[in-house]
Amino acid sequence: MVLENVDIHQDKFPLLIPIMNCHLFFIHSETTATVCQQKLKSNLRQKFQCLFEGIAKAGNPTLLNQIYTELYITEGGSGEVNDEHEVRQIETAFRRPAGAETTIKREDIFKPLPGRDQPIRTVMTKGVAGIGKTVLTQKFTLDWAEGKANKDIQFLFPFTFRELNLLKGKKFSLVQLLHHFFTETKEAGISGFEQFQVVLIFDGLDECRLPLDFKNNQILTDVTESTSVDVLLTNLIRGKLLPSAHLWITTRPAAANHIPPRCVDMVTEVRGFNDPQKEEYFKKRFRDKELAMTIIGHIKTWQSLHIMCHIPVFCWITATVLEDVLAAEKREEIPKTLTEMYIHFLVVQTKLGNVKYHGRTETEPLWNIDTKNIVSSLGKLAFEQLQKGNLIFYEADLAKCGIDITVASVYSGVFTQIFKEERGLNQEKVFCFVHLSIQEFLAALYVFLSFMDTGVNLLKAKHFTSSPSKPYRMTSNIKYLYLIAVDTALKSPNGHLDLFLRFLLGLSLQTNQTLLRGLMTQPESSPQTKKETVKYIKRKIRKNPSPERSINLFHCLNELNDHSLVEEIQQYLRSGSLSTKKLVPKINSKIKHFISCEALASVLSSQSSSLRELDLSNNDLQDSGVKWLSAGLRSPDCILQALSGCKLSERSCEALASVLRSQSSSLRELDLSNNDLQDSGVELLSAGLRSPHSCVCLCLCLCVSSLSGCMISEKGCAALASALSSNPSHLRELHLSYNHPGHSGMKLLSAAVEDPHWELDILRYREACCQTESQRA
Repeated sequence: MVLENVDIHQDKFPLLIPIMNCHLFFIHSETTATVCQQKLKSNLRQKFQCLFEGIAKAGNPTLLNQIYTELYITEGGSGEVNDEHEVRQIETAFRRPAGAETTIKREDIFKPLPGRDQPIRTVMTKGVAGIGKTVLTQKFTLDWAEGKANKDIQFLFPFTFRELNLLKGKKFSLVQLLHHFFTETKEAGISGFEQFQVVLIFDGLDECRLPLDFKNNQILTDVTESTSVDVLLTNLIRGKLLPSAHLWITTRPAAANHIPPRCVDMVTEVRGFNDPQKEEYFKKRFRDKELAMTIIGHIKTWQSLHIMCHIPVFCWITATVLEDVLAAEKREEIPKTLTEMYIHFLVVQTKLGNVKYHGRTETEPLWNIDTKNIVSSLGKLAFEQLQKGNLIFYEADLAKCGIDITVASVYSGVFTQIFKEERGLNQEKVFCFVHLSIQEFLAALYVFLSFMDTGVNLLKAKHFTSSPSKPYRMTSNIKYLYLIAVDTALKSPNGHLDLFLRFLLGLSLQTNQTLLRGLMTQPESSPQTKKETVKYIKRKIRKNPSPERSINLFHCLNELNDHSLVEEIQQYLRSGSLSTKKLVPKINSKIKHFISCEALASVLSSQSSSLRELDLSNNDLQDSGVKWLSAGLRSPDCILQALSGCKLSERSCEALASVLRSQSSSLRELDLSNNDLQDSGVELLSAGLRSPHSCVCLCLCLCVSSLSGCMISEKGCAALASALSSNPSHLRELHLSYNHPGHSGMKLLSAAVEDPHWELDILRYREACCQTESQRA
């Protein structure tokens, strides 16, 4: 309809004017929103297109799309809190069977899972520090801004709790808050966000210093009414404010309970990198493919490094260190422990700082008064804030540790990849360590150096609520620093000092002290001190009822370069086989059971292991033991596994299926007879056999010579037949005696013997009165 040059009088056309105004307003609103959206996308592209690995404001940026490696994201269950130390959570995840959870693609974060029709408004994504939560939200935002995904979203607004913390005590309406952070919306005059498809991202709930008082905060539904940011957030999350919007909240597991579970529609978990993704990261990180493969091979050799590389930030630390070490003209010994890795990381950053900010050459002394003071000040901050559970620090926190805020930027300048400065609203400064593990390392280094320089044992200070299990003599002997540290860490209710302890003990080695030469005034490393510390740790292992704590103590022995637990196993390897009946006569002891499994996993994962056959038959391993062992069972050298009569159920089959899927394993025989696997367990095993990456299993024994089998019926046989149809070359022998395959089950499997495409040569089945054996001619 054209109304050009027409004189319209409202008295003649009383209904036309309102209709026209409404129509013109709609066109104006739609056009304004489109222009605003394009400006927002442009600004978000500029903000998120580059990734500073580990660096807040300095260094050489890398294009996010170039370096980004897909993360392993799963459905994360409930929003319940997890107080365990995050390294312990990583180790648990490392042993968790692959493929046992529902995986979620980044771009599908708001889509209901298959079989669930309930719409999803609020998603909580959990993950330990450095696992990739922030980068994940950045990639999600960048993909939207570049028009690659989620094109149905009209406005996407990413927030961080670090920025929101700085608004504590100030009042905004929701519209004002959006206008304040995203000025494009204010310039466009948009205030009616209810009519648009909006996504709000809130990154870093664990760093929130707002009360988030869901119980007492007032109910608010008006997006134009001013109130505190805390009230705005609680009402947004409740769905009272802007109920049409989607919310995505990220957090470390320990802070998940800050939001009531009823306010969250779906919980997901970022598991970091799985094994193929680790390799992909290093291949993308280095153009030199030989260097990338050298680093990949090194981390595979040392289990503690391999586990930690599930964390993307640790992959970056490892890449930074090993690139420097391998590039040196005089090649140093490659770091094998966490302590060595972090010492090298500190040294690398100190070298860079000396050259970049002080104009020194690499031939000049590494440590000077400036760098010593910086390390000491950062160590004190790290130690004191570690006790409070703080990952981010504000000006007041630094001032309490004696750090002058006017020179704080120098700290973040010299050590841009250790300690970083960020600016929030109104240019207010926020400080943090790049990763919790760096904070723990510097805290341990500070405690160690303080004792060496002054004889003061900081572990006896008031902020350590735990006390040693027995009184110690007042002495300057450094041995007592380590013994008190062991007891203090064991008394920590959630293992929050586990990694701190590993670093502190690692610093006692002369080799590690040599790397810090110049930073320490009085290096001291006594073989007798190490001997007594190792003895004390072993005594704690024998007495400690917690398997997890025992595992950390086992890692502590590795940091001390003591492999006596492994050597106890290795002495039985001379014959080429091992039975835990020889190793641990009283295997029924829970403590010995778990220690043995961890030690075995370590031996199996060790490059130096000569193990070829593993016979664990008739030991009380149970499902939990097999889960601990599953990482070691992926060894490329161990060719026979006997797990007969180990009180296993279908839950063990999840871990064993992950072994079958592993590309590194060279498993040849698997004896699971006389275990209560049932059909459900066989179905899980079959999924492992079906995988295109499955190892070649020549013999699968699901029977015994007498008594009972594994309670397998026609259903289990059907699953096996289906798996073998997918990968017919895997199985050469199948023993099913004393099970209940039925006529149809035996018919399916017997046909496999005759099928030329299958490699199944022998099928054995025995009932109580007779035996059937099918064999390829």
